[in-house]
Amino acid sequence: MRVPQAASGQADMTAFEDKKVFVKTYGCQMNVYDSNRMMDSLATRGYSPTEDMNEADLVILNTCHIREKAAEKVYSELGRIRQIKEKREKDGKGEMKIGIAGCVAQAEGQEIIRRAPVVDLVVGPQAYHMLPDLLERTNGGARVVETDFPIEDKFKALPAAKKEVTRKRGVSAFLTVQEGCDKFCTFCVVPYTRGAEVSRPVAQIVSEAKGLADAGVREVTLLGQNVNAYHGEGSDGRDWGLGELLFELTKIEGLDRLRYTTSHPRDMDDTLMAAHRDLDCLMPYLHLPVQSGSDRILKAMNRQHSYEDYVRLIDRIRSARPDIALSGDFIVGFPGESDEDFEQTMQIVREVTYASAYSFKYSPRPGTPAADDENQIEDAIKSERLYRLQDLLNAQQKAFNASKLGEEMTVLLERKGREPGQLVGKSPWLQAVQVDAPDNLIGEIVTVRIDTVGSNSLFGTMIDPAR
Repeated sequence: MRVPQAASGQADMTAFEDKKVFVKTYGCQMNVYDSNRMMDSLATRGYSPTEDMNEADLVILNTCHIREKAAEKVYSELGRIRQIKEKREKDGKGEMKIGIAGCVAQAEGQEIIRRAPVVDLVVGPQAYHMLPDLLERTNGGARVVETDFPIEDKFKALPAAKKEVTRKRGVSAFLTVQEGCDKFCTFCVVPYTRGAEVSRPVAQIVSEAKGLADAGVREVTLLGQNVNAYHGEGSDGRDWGLGELLFELTKIEGLDRLRYTTSHPRDMDDTLMAAHRDLDCLMPYLHLPVQSGSDRILKAMNRQHSYEDYVRLIDRIRSARPDIALSGDFIVGFPGESDEDFEQTMQIVREVTYASAYSFKYSPRPGTPAADDENQIEDAIKSERLYRLQDLLNAQQKAFNASKLGEEMTVLLERKGREPGQLVGKSPWLQAVQVDAPDNLIGEIVTVRIDTVGSNSLFGTMIDPAR
């Protein structure tokens, strides 16, 4: 839907020359990917990125609706931006336009326009390929809201990033292969902000991945709200699953590491299991949210799996890839959660053991079924449970990191470290690894022996491959 706007004639292309855009990204990896693609799209109209909001002609907040009070945080940020905009225009530096993108935009488009007169443009995550044209419509003071779910394939409409732009972004990259979710967990807004599950065709994904590899990207993480529900059209005309897609991507020269996130326990099929077993380039790390260990709470969440379903699945995954590290998501204090329900969550953590995890207190999301549940839990109880859960998860993470002491592992060196002569890389298990190495090794995969385990990083010594 769109706010009524002034009639426009032929686009003034000169208005897009030599402009700067500042994008602030909130939330998940998919938003990082979306922000990059928005900047690629705006580059066709003469916009270049800036890290200084004060010099921006256009500021975009790419928002996330998962966290508590997400919308209020956006309005608070807009108050700060308004002051920068007013000062910029007072100093004669030109107009600053402001756009809100992402899931908060999708959920609250008209409300944003009503509450924040400073905003020129609101665009949902399914329409950001239209951003340059929508921006043109704001000329002359019109305010535009676009939160429909367009029929056209937004990925097909987006321009590819220039090779030098991709190279500047780093040797690891995100690649969205699937969007939306059909699971309708009762606590989650994703089906309402991102829509139904949609998967990109295999050929389109392969083409983008080849472009990334050609620009020097060595590792790609495939993204989706429910990525292992991927069902894109393959070269034989039938729908391929994520496992088949991973096998196809291994054929791309220069693409040495593959990952994917975020998954649902219901969608781990046999071909995906085989990919974990057979593909050395598929890293031994899996983020597989369980949310709760209580069958009663899992049913109330509409997770459509049980404690035993999840544990049996973990056993199968570990049989296929014994060195795999697991990550998970947990919600404490879901409406109606008893002390016994919470203890079952603690028990599943003890039984599975996690290398890392994300844990949160439940907070209601307007429009979701759980938000209307009368059995809300007191915040003090939620806080106490979260503290206990995180204490256990942190202990497990420390133990996993400590298990790598003395081990030799391959590390993708990605960027300079804080200290001179230091590079920071990534282990197969997604740990940060710091090592003394020359800058010309950025982008290389080297063997490192882990000498020290820190609170958030591993520290190692590069092993001479010729020894």
